[in-house]
Amino acid sequence: MNVRIALYGALREADPRGYVELEVPPGSTIATLRELLTAHLSEHAPAVNVKLVRISAFASDEEILHNHRTVPEDVALAVLPPVSGG
Repeated sequence: MNVRIALYGALREADPRGYVELEVPPGSTIATLRELLTAHLSEHAPAVNVKLVRISAFASDEEILHNHRTVPEDVALAVLPPVSGG
């Protein structure tokens, strides 16, 4: 299945469109999606720190999706890197 992932923060620099689209096997978990995104960014956006993907949250419009969850079909997803501020 094709999954569109919106990019935010420093990960936004990976693609000028602000998102990436990945082909993900049906029934994949968020952990698998995390690995696929890391591999994609390593290949297509080497200037982006892919370590951010490991510590980022994946979310739908309604909730945070933890690693054990199955990737939902036909749902917009986002990867949200940690932020800091004062």
